[in-house]
Amino acid sequence: MESVPCLPDSLVLEIFLHLPHEAVLRAGLTCHQWFSVSRDEFLWRELFYNYYRIPRSVPRHPAATSWYREFKRLYDCIPCVEVQTLREHHDQVLHLAFSHSGNLFSSCSKDCTVKLWDTERPDGNISLVHSSSMRHFNWGYTQFSQFNSDDTLLLVSGVYLGTHNSSSGEIAVISLENYTLLSRVRNKPYDVFGCWLNETHLISGNLHWIGNMTSCTVLWLNKAFQDIESENVNVVKRLFKIQNVNASTIRTVMVAHCRRHDSPDLLLDYEAQSQAQTRKQQGGKSDHQPLLFNLEDSESEEDGDERGDGNGDRRETRCSAHLPHLGPSGLEHIRHGLQSSSARERELEARVAQLMGDNRTKAPDPHRLTSSMSGEGEDKTYLLFTTGSLTYSPHQIGIKRIMPDQMTTCGPVLGEERRSEEFFDSLDHVIDIHGHIIGMGLSPDHRYLYVNSRAWPAGCVISDPMCPPPIAEEIDMHVIDLKSLREERRSLRAHRAFTPNDECFFIFLDVSRDFVASGAEDKHGYIWDRHYNICLARLQHDDVVNSVAFSPTDQELLLSASDDSTIKVWRSPRMVRLAHCVQRPTRSRNLLSSLWAHRNAKTNLNGKV
Repeated sequence: MESVPCLPDSLVLEIFLHLPHEAVLRAGLTCHQWFSVSRDEFLWRELFYNYYRIPRSVPRHPAATSWYREFKRLYDCIPCVEVQTLREHHDQVLHLAFSHSGNLFSSCSKDCTVKLWDTERPDGNISLVHSSSMRHFNWGYTQFSQFNSDDTLLLVSGVYLGTHNSSSGEIAVISLENYTLLSRVRNKPYDVFGCWLNETHLISGNLHWIGNMTSCTVLWLNKAFQDIESENVNVVKRLFKIQNVNASTIRTVMVAHCRRHDSPDLLLDYEAQSQAQTRKQQGGKSDHQPLLFNLEDSESEEDGDERGDGNGDRRETRCSAHLPHLGPSGLEHIRHGLQSSSARERELEARVAQLMGDNRTKAPDPHRLTSSMSGEGEDKTYLLFTTGSLTYSPHQIGIKRIMPDQMTTCGPVLGEERRSEEFFDSLDHVIDIHGHIIGMGLSPDHRYLYVNSRAWPAGCVISDPMCPPPIAEEIDMHVIDLKSLREERRSLRAHRAFTPNDECFFIFLDVSRDFVASGAEDKHGYIWDRHYNICLARLQHDDVVNSVAFSPTDQELLLSASDDSTIKVWRSPRMVRLAHCVQRPTRSRNLLSSLWAHRNAKTNLNGKV
C-alpha cells in the first residue's frame, strides 16, 4: 500500500495561518507532521498579534517562554467563566476585598451589612461565614472594607447618618477571631474610606472648614485596640494636616509600601524607554512624555447600538444610585461653601487661602523629596490620596511619604503637639490627571498605581471652582510608577460611565500579577492584560459593576459586585476544565459506592453472607 505523500511544512503552515487558533489545535492532533507544525513559534507569533490586535512594536512578555504558551495563557487563564452567583445581599453591593491568605473575602453593601465569605470549601463553592449589620451604629450603609496584613482584623468603613445631614463617615474595626467590635473612629468626609498602615494601626481623616471654599484635612493614625498601655502611648496621633483650596477635599487614602529592591515582571514603559534610548544616542533631550493608547476591544464596538439607545435611560435611572441618602457626594463635601459665597467672594477667598498657605505651610524637606524621586535608597512607605487645587472634583494624586518614626502612636501626648498644629504639611509630590478620578488600585508589589478617570476637554480652563469642566463618558486608565513617581501611560478606553460631575460613581479597581480589572457603569466588568494593554474579557451584570477583586493567591479567580445586588464568581476556562476532571472520577467513585451499598443491603435482606 502506497503511503500518502505529505504536504510541505511551508504549505501546512500557510493553511494554519488562515485558520482560527482552535482549529489549529484540533488539526495538530491529526498526524505527527501537523502536530509539529501546529507548535511552530512563527505560526503562534502571527496568530498572537493578529488575534489580539496588538501592535507589533510591543514585545513579548519578558517572563514568557514561547508564543504558543503566551497565547494559551491569555486565552485559557482569564477568569471569565461565571461559576456562581451570590445573592445574600439585599441592596447594591459596593465593595469586595480578599484576605491576604485568599481563603476569605468581605463584601459591603447599601443594605448596611458587611459579610464574610469562605472560598475554600471542598466542593469549590463559596459560602457565607458571617454577616454583621451596622444599622445600630446609625450607619446609612457600608462602603469599604480591608483586612490587616495578618488577617486578624477587618476595617469596615461606612456612611454615618448624622442629625444635620453631615457628610461624616465612620470606621469600625472587627476582630476576625470572635467577630467582636474593637473600636470605632469618625471619618470625614466619608469617602476618605480609611486604610491600614500596619497590623495594628489605621489611618482616618477629619475635615475642618476654614472659610466658605477653604478647608484643611487632618489625617489621623489610630490604634486598632483603643486601650492605654502607658502615658506615652496614644489612642490616636496626628499624622498630617493638609490645606484644601477651591472647595477640594482629600479622599480615597491608601498606603503603598515600595521596596528598594524589586524585580518587576512588566515593562510598562517599553516604548518610552525605547524613545529615550534613541534620543540619548542622538544626543537629544530625554524628557518623559506619557503615552496615550486607545485600544478598544472589538466587542465594545459591536455593542454600539445598545449603548447609543440606552445611554439616556441609564442617565435618568442610575445618576443617583450610589449617592448617600443625604445628597450627592461631591456637592455634599462643599455644601458649606455654597451657602453664601458669590463668585467675587470665592475669588477673594482663594487669594487669601493662597497667602495663608504660603505663610503657614512647612517647606518640603529637600532630602526627603530627592530620595523619594530617585530609584535608589531605603524602602519607602507612601500615603496616596485624591485631591485637587482647581475645583472640588478630585483631579490630582497627592503623595506624602510616611517616615518610620510616624508609624506608631507612641511619643508625645496630643497636648504637646499644639505648636506644630498651626502649620500645614506640604505634599511631597502631586500628579495631575486632568480629569475626574473615579477609582484607584495598587499592583500586588505596590510598584504601580492604576487610576481610573474621566477626562476633561483638552485645553479647558477652570475659572470657577464650583463649575468643573464636563467629563467624558470614556474612562481612561492611567499607570503611575511609584518608584520614579511619574505617569507611564494612559491605557484603555474600553469601559464607560454616564453620570455627571457631581454624581460620579466611584469604581474600585483591582490588580493581579498579570491582569488589571475594573467595573463600569455600562453593566460590565473588564479584564485587561497589564503588559499588552488589551481587553481580554467583559463580565456581564444586570446593573452597574462597582467593584472587582482578584484572589491574591490565584489570579484565575475573580469576584465582581454590582448594583443588581449580586456578587458573581468567575474562574478561568482552565480551572473550570480541571474542576470537571476532578468531579468526574469523584462521581464515578460515588456511583460505585452506592452500587456496593445497595448490593450489601440486598444481601443482608436475603440473609446471605
